[in-house]
Amino acid sequence: MAGRRINARPILVVGSVALDDVRTAAEHAPEVLGGAASYFSLAASLFAPVRMVAVVGQDFPEEHLQLFKERSIDLDGLQVKPGKTFRWRAQYSGIRLEHRVTIETQLNVFADFHPSLPDAFRDSPLVFLANIQPALQLEVLEQVRDSAFIACDTMNLWIETDRPGLERLYRRVHCVLMNAEEAVQFSGEPFLPAAARAVLSYGPRVVIVKQGEHGSILFTRDRAFVAPAMPLDVVRDPTGAGDAFAGGLLGHLAGADSGLEPVLRRAMLYGNVLGSLAVEDFSVRRIAGAGQDEIDRRLSTLIDMITLDDSRPAGR
Repeated sequence: MAGRRINARPILVVGSVALDDVRTAAEHAPEVLGGAASYFSLAASLFAPVRMVAVVGQDFPEEHLQLFKERSIDLDGLQVKPGKTFRWRAQYSGIRLEHRVTIETQLNVFADFHPSLPDAFRDSPLVFLANIQPALQLEVLEQVRDSAFIACDTMNLWIETDRPGLERLYRRVHCVLMNAEEAVQFSGEPFLPAAARAVLSYGPRVVIVKQGEHGSILFTRDRAFVAPAMPLDVVRDPTGAGDAFAGGLLGHLAGADSGLEPVLRRAMLYGNVLGSLAVEDFSVRRIAGAGQDEIDRRLSTLIDMITLDDSRPAGR
């Protein structure tokens, strides 16, 4: 497995596995593998063992299950229920595919999903609570034991409909991931540093604000770190970029001391690398085909972008 560290700790992910139908002005990808848990798991599995908790219907294609198994993703927590798999249909527009419209959402078996962790999953040292209802994320926290690093994601829908649930969640996690719009919406602060401080006041050690093509920012109580985005010539499908980012982030942390800020900074760069791979093709295709050499090259590019080389003449 490309890049996987022998001593890497296992990561638990709880979230959605879906079949997506994605359209742009130029292309259409029907019935492709999607869902936050899928993107996260395939990205994180490049670095560490992954334990997946999700639900699919009896119509879920065997080829996708085989892909997970080939990447040594533990599926003991994947429920297979009578009925159809969660489906999501969307269309992107704009020069950089910056506008997304959700055309249809069919929850199907996901509508009644309640995460049930196998006993072996309960001691997972790292946990990623993907974008599901805060009540379900809190259900997971009732089942895990003494995790060293718990990160959660959210979306604007939960900020609008279940803010109390999010506030309870943020008091119990170590890291909150949000995009810039969500950070402003949750905090009521128009500028990101103040927005991050508002989220940090609930208790997490770290807030990470994702900004797509503008990179990501890590906020702690006394410092900030800006991780640049990978310069790309082509973006074909932005779906899942944030979940792939989280997979690269926690994947790196799984093989290192997740409490050290320099490790978190490098983990941010790995997150941006995996996010950049995700958007270059539809579904999980680029992540599934990524090799260690390609990941290392992209990481080196990002490091060069934030490193001052004193041997070069200063620009005017």
